[in-house]
Amino acid sequence: MRGFHSEAYRSPEYEFEDAIFNFDYADILTPVLASGVASTLNKKLTNCTARTLGKSKLLSLGCIPSIVDREYDLLFFICQRFWDFACINSIKGWQEKCRKSVLWIDEIWAKEIGEHKNRFYFELVKGFDYIFTTQSCSTEAIANFVQRPCYSLPYAVDTIKFCPYLQPPQRSIDIYSIGRRSPIVHKALLELVEQKGFLYLFDSLKGLQMMDYKEHRTLYSNLIKRSRYFIANKAKFDTIHETGGQQELGSRFFEGAAGGAVMIGTPPVCEAYKTYFNWSDAVIEIPYDAANVGDIIAELDAQPDRLNRIRKDNVINSLLRHDWVHRWERILEKVGLDSTPEMLSRKAHLGKLADMVNS
Repeated sequence: MRGFHSEAYRSPEYEFEDAIFNFDYADILTPVLASGVASTLNKKLTNCTARTLGKSKLLSLGCIPSIVDREYDLLFFICQRFWDFACINSIKGWQEKCRKSVLWIDEIWAKEIGEHKNRFYFELVKGFDYIFTTQSCSTEAIANFVQRPCYSLPYAVDTIKFCPYLQPPQRSIDIYSIGRRSPIVHKALLELVEQKGFLYLFDSLKGLQMMDYKEHRTLYSNLIKRSRYFIANKAKFDTIHETGGQQELGSRFFEGAAGGAVMIGTPPVCEAYKTYFNWSDAVIEIPYDAANVGDIIAELDAQPDRLNRIRKDNVINSLLRHDWVHRWERILEKVGLDSTPEMLSRKAHLGKLADMVNS
């Protein structure tokens, strides 16, 4: 989707794509939107016709058609949201040229699958052999509807890029928070800024567009590596009308841990969190309305040995478990493909980095 989407929340997906390209033998297909008034009108007319006739194969995102003209072992299609599915209609020949196909859905809530207006899009998913999603509690609903194997596959991160060792920078940012936030906690942190001179870094502008995704990820990773505390909350914690009360593990947890920050926030109550963040103090849990967050931070600051242990544990677990190579390895296992020598080399390097951090 990098051909026409530049929202910051899509940056982990683009990082995943580039990681695969670097440690496997892959080509990246980046559809491009057709421009002009005529193209926009044609897209609207096509989608209206698709819904009227009940033919999901006619759905369009307005992409210029592309053709898969070589044979591949696998097509891996990354979608941020379910409406991205329609992009597959602009790619011709993929079912004939690709032996197996995998769809990875970043965000999909179980309640959305059952909504009549959305089920149309899910008809397109039935053409894939396997489905993976970061939303662990949505797998059963997806599998039941599309009659395809569906597995939970959480986020990861380029842990080498995010690793703050072996030359740890000074953590001059006291608290770093991006995206959604609790207004109560935010107000309390602003008071800390006034009372104690804390450097509290947060979003102060509206807008989510990246000028360059790689530059964005570099800046983001460097800011986390320079932050003492990082706010991490369960995905879309403040929009229950979207989630239906479903609790999921967002990308912030993986990014904060890989950067060696001490994470504070409200993690999800779900099996995925218990499985992937099962070490001590992975997240210092605070309530959504923790007006006393300043006292919590002061108490933590009085325990430097504990903080050092938390940072090391976060980084080591990230290197050994939460790099993109670990996610790609799992996908290949499911579809019956072998890891590449480059993947094995990366895992060995990650293991050496973890040993060095530990020592």
